[in-house]
Amino acid sequence: MTAVKPAPAARPMRSKAARDRASATWLHLALIPLALLFLAPLWMMLVFSTHPETAIFSPNPPLWFGGAFKENFDGLQADTNFLRALGNSTVISVAYTLLSMLLTSLAGFAFAKYNFPGRNILFGLILATLTIPTFVTIIPQFILVARDLKMSNTYWAVILPTLANTIGIFYMRQAFQTVPDDLLAAARIDGASEVRIFWQIALPVVRPALAALAILLFLASWNDYLWPLIVLTQKDSYTMPVALGTLVGLTRVSWGGIMVGTAIATVPFLALFLALQRHFVAGIAGGAVKD
Repeated sequence: MTAVKPAPAARPMRSKAARDRASATWLHLALIPLALLFLAPLWMMLVFSTHPETAIFSPNPPLWFGGAFKENFDGLQADTNFLRALGNSTVISVAYTLLSMLLTSLAGFAFAKYNFPGRNILFGLILATLTIPTFVTIIPQFILVARDLKMSNTYWAVILPTLANTIGIFYMRQAFQTVPDDLLAAARIDGASEVRIFWQIALPVVRPALAALAILLFLASWNDYLWPLIVLTQKDSYTMPVALGTLVGLTRVSWGGIMVGTAIATVPFLALFLALQRHFVAGIAGGAVKD
């Protein structure tokens, strides 16, 4: 008669789960102070935006909101026409993000899924442009845009020069390499055109990568200061960073206006990040896939 073996004890599994919970608890306890340390400057920016400058530089700076936000904003608007600059930045950043996503996605798809002569050499040359300092190209770029194309003080002067973003091309190439070739081949057998394959098959697969790329491109355009400062010379065409930069003078710095402006400027980016945060981590991980 065969003896019945006793069921294995569940204690090892329970102990492992307990250890995992304990590790997660200690990890969170260690990360909470770091998160608070990171958030402290943002909190102080919001608080200072609601106080007059005398309170900002007092021996005991305020830690809670005050009632001077409207006063600071009125001063900011009077000094810089901030709402116009904010509108300029919004138009430029949205247009740049959408157009650059389109161009980098097309280029990344071509480098990932098409074999053509010189593909690797061309891709290597594109990556090599990352080694060229911005300050080397900014003068000839200004001559081309401002003198030859006569595009100074226009949205296109800020949008066009960096549309073909090298990081975006590399990132989307890595993302499209995760798309199975068999899936594209099946679509071709069914008679789908290359345009349809790109729009309706390949792009939906890499949607998380597109979301992550959108955040990165929008942030780069939203915070860009040097190039708009050079190519935009009229006050009505200033972007938000350039307008805020005018508050720093030789003899006076409008700290209240700067705090209000930076506080308002964080809202669009935070809204974009919150809307796309579900895809951000997955997109970053997907874009890092190696050959």
